[in-house]
Amino acid sequence: MQLQKFRLPENFRGRSTAYVILWDLVNVLLFKSSPKIAYGWRRFLLRIFGAKIGRGVLIRPSVSITYPWKLTVGDFSWVGDQVTLYTLGAIEIGNNSVISQHSYLCTGTHDFGSAYFDIKAAPIKIGSGTWIAYGCFIAPGIQIGDNCFVQAISKVTQNIGDNEKI
Repeated sequence: MQLQKFRLPENFRGRSTAYVILWDLVNVLLFKSSPKIAYGWRRFLLRIFGAKIGRGVLIRPSVSITYPWKLTVGDFSWVGDQVTLYTLGAIEIGNNSVISQHSYLCTGTHDFGSAYFDIKAAPIKIGSGTWIAYGCFIAPGIQIGDNCFVQAISKVTQNIGDNEKI
């Protein structure tokens, strides 16, 4: 690998560097420091930064969101403590779904076969009525259907159809 030649693809972040830095500051100063019960405040902040957040969504203050403008969360869904939403690509979570503590939804990866370790993103889509239990890893490009259950400490690297339990 020749990492000194690595470059981000143009417009990879989806916003300017200044906007990304502004989100980083707001995230640290206003989002992560908010009281646990301040769900409306966190929904407000995410919407200001372009996230599409439904009614009654509960997102804990310890959640990590890389680029909120690439996030969509449906009505009445919950995102638990210490969840990472690594939104290099889009993440869409349906209605009435739960992403439990310490789970990691990863939309970005690198091409190990590339001389420059090229970065790429692929969206993740989680259906409605789905529960991603504690400590799961969801790989880039994965789609999980409606009414699914992914058991704790699972690694999801293949799509899951509706009504499946793994």
